[in-house]
Amino acid sequence: MSDASVTSVRLQQQFGSAILAQHAAHGDDTLVVKREAWREIMRFLRDDPDLRYSFLMDLTAVDYLTMGRTPRYEVVVHLYSLPHNQRVRLKAPVPDDDPRIDSLMPVWEGANWFEREVYDMFGLTFDGHPDLRRILLY
Repeated sequence: MSDASVTSVRLQQQFGSAILAQHAAHGDDTLVVKREAWREIMRFLRDDPDLRYSFLMDLTAVDYLTMGRTPRYEVVVHLYSLPHNQRVRLKAPVPDDDPRIDSLMPVWEGANWFEREVYDMFGLTFDGHPDLRRILLY
């Protein structure tokens, strides 16, 4: 079993119904998760000895306004496991009428500027971010 498959299996075992969808392409897993479990799942991915996704590579958002998709937003994270040389992508749907999700600052301090950028460009709020303010726009 590949490391990517191990990631999917471990998350299914640990979080079950919080995993909304998953697929793999070119050896990389993508999992869609409930935003209510966002931070807990990220902490698990970082701390589980079989996974150890220690590096937050990227955090961004997608706005599906012109595509008519519901919910309107998705927050997207790319993680990398240095010990296992494995990447994983996680997405969490975020509705337009409640545009917020837990901050990942308590898990990775490197989420700081990524979250501020998403807040600035998309208007999504990251609950628990210690200094959520504009970073690019005046």
